[in-house]
Amino acid sequence: MCGLAGLALRQGETPSVAVLDALARALAHRGPDGGGHHVSGSVALAHTRLAIIDLVTGDQPLFAGPAALVANGEIYNYVELREANRLACATGSDCEPPLHLWRRDGLAFADSLRGMYALALHDRAARQVVLARDPFGIKPLYMAEVPGGIAFASEPQALLAAGLVRPRVRPEARAELLQVQFTTGAETIFEGICRVLPGETVAIADGAVVERRRRPALPEGGPEEIGEEAALARLDAALEESVALHQRSDVPYGLFLSGGVDSAAVLAMMARLNERPVLAFTAGFDIPGVADERPAAAEAARAAGARHVTVAVDEAMVWRHLPEIVARMDDPAADYAIIPTWFLGRAARAHGVKVVLSGEGGDEIFGGYGRYRAAMRPWWLGGKAPRAHGSFDRLDVLRAPLAAWRDGIAAAEAAAATPGRTRLMAAQALDVADWLPNDLLAKLDRCLMAHGVEGRTPLLDPGVAAAAFRLPDALKVRGHAGKWLLRQWVARHLPAVEPHRPKQGFTVPVGAWIAGVGARLGPLVAAQPGVAEIAKPDRVAALFRHAAEKRAGFAAWHLLFYALWHRRHVEGRREEGDVFAVLAAR
Repeated sequence: MCGLAGLALRQGETPSVAVLDALARALAHRGPDGGGHHVSGSVALAHTRLAIIDLVTGDQPLFAGPAALVANGEIYNYVELREANRLACATGSDCEPPLHLWRRDGLAFADSLRGMYALALHDRAARQVVLARDPFGIKPLYMAEVPGGIAFASEPQALLAAGLVRPRVRPEARAELLQVQFTTGAETIFEGICRVLPGETVAIADGAVVERRRRPALPEGGPEEIGEEAALARLDAALEESVALHQRSDVPYGLFLSGGVDSAAVLAMMARLNERPVLAFTAGFDIPGVADERPAAAEAARAAGARHVTVAVDEAMVWRHLPEIVARMDDPAADYAIIPTWFLGRAARAHGVKVVLSGEGGDEIFGGYGRYRAAMRPWWLGGKAPRAHGSFDRLDVLRAPLAAWRDGIAAAEAAAATPGRTRLMAAQALDVADWLPNDLLAKLDRCLMAHGVEGRTPLLDPGVAAAAFRLPDALKVRGHAGKWLLRQWVARHLPAVEPHRPKQGFTVPVGAWIAGVGARLGPLVAAQPGVAEIAKPDRVAALFRHAAEKRAGFAAWHLLFYALWHRRHVEGRREEGDVFAVLAAR
C-alpha cells in the first residue's frame, strides 16, 4: 500500500518539479517508509512507499529496460508469475513482474495479475504511459486533464493540493452522495477529476488517452449446475488459496474481526494456515441499546485460538476525531462505518501491525444483503430495485429536489443485467460495480492509510469469485438467510460463531450521538457554506433535533459529513479541534 502520482504531458512539455513535489507531499501519509521519482522527457512519476514486501530492494520506481513503474498495492501471485514466465527480476518486489509482462504482452499485461493494485508505468521506447487498476477497484487511482496533458494520483486531494484542478463540486454527484452516501461511475464529485475504473487499463500517448481496456471482476454467464457438497469443497480450496496469498508479507499482519460470518470465515482459514495465534481486532460502542459485536467476535476468537484486541469507541472520541476522519475521505463516502474503521486502523498500528485482512466483499460475492432478497422477487410480490429511495426523500430539508440522483445507479443496473444472470446475480453485480469500490473499499483504503496500515480483502479474489458468484441462487439465499454456502462452510470449520443465526446488521449509533447534541450541532451544520447552499437552515436545525428517529438521524449524519467534507476539500480549510470547534470557526 503506497501512493503514486504523475504527469503524462505532450511532447515538448516539461513536468514541473514543484508540482511533482506537491503531489508527493500530499500522498506522504500513504507511504511513510520512503519515496522516489522518475522524470523522463514529458513524463514524471512519483511514489511514496509503505514497505510490506521486499523491504530491502523494493523501493520504487522499478525499472526494466526502457520501462519504469510505480505501484500501490500488492500483486499476490508475484512468485508464481516469476516462475511460470521465467522472469529475470532484479528485485524481490511483488510489483516488478508487471514490468516484464508489459514488455512481453503490451496492454494485456494486467490480465494475469492477481491482487489489489493501481499502477503507472512509462515506456520510453513505446512513448506511452499506462495506468491500470485491479478488477474489484480495491486500490484507487484518479486522473485529470490538465494544461499540457494528463495528471494522475492515488487520491483526488493530491491533484487539488498541487493546484492542477480547482475544487468545484458536481451537483449530480452531490445529489448521489446525499441520497445514497457514495457516488457512481467514472466521474467523481470534483469537476475534472475522473476515476480509472475498476479493472481498467488506460494507455496515454502524447498527453492524451489513446486506448482503454476493461477486465471484469466477475465471471460471465448464469448459474452453474453444482451440488452443495461439491460447492463446499470448491469453496474450501478457493478460500485456502486466497487467504494464503493474502498473507504474503514481510511485516506483521492481523485481522479485523466483526461478529459476522465473513470475517469469521477469514479467521477460520487464517487459523488453519498459521502456526501462531491470529491477532484479531474488533470495535464496539459503549451505548445502551446498540448491538455490540465484541461478545460474538470474542467467542469466535476464543474458538480459533486467536489473540483478541477490542477497541471501545465512545461519543467523546467521535466528536474529537471526526473532522480528521472525514478529511481522509477526499472521494467522499458518507458511510458511518468510517468511524470504527479509522479507530481500528489506529489500534492495529499501535500494536505494530502494518497489514490487516478483513471480510469486505462477503455480502456482495455470496449474496448476503436483505436488498438482494427483495430484488429477487417480482414487484407484485413486494420486490423492489436496490436503492430505489434516497435518504432525503419526503423530508423537506433541501431547497430543491435532488433531480436525477439515481441516473448513475440505473446505468449500472442496465450494465449488470447481462444475459443469463438471475435477478440476484444482477443485484450483486450492481454492488460490485459501484457500492463496493466507491464506498466500502474507499473507506477501508483511506481510513487505514491514515495510519500507514494496509488493508487486504481475501474474499475479493478472482478464485473466490469464480467459486461463488455463479452458484445457484439456492446456494446463496435460502429462506430469509443470505450467504447460505458461506454459512455452511463456517458451520463446519468454526461452529462457535453460530453462522445460521439471523444476520445482525452492523450499525454505528450516529443518530443517538447526534440527537444528544442536536440542538447545538444543527445550527452549526446549517450555517456551513456547503450546506447553506442546498438546505433550508430551519429545517436542518429541526432535523438534528429529531435525529433519534432513524430516517432523520441518517439524513442528519449525511449533512454533518458533507459539512465537514466541504470545509476541508472545497473550501480548503484545515482547522484543528473537535467537531464543534471546527464548525464554529470563521
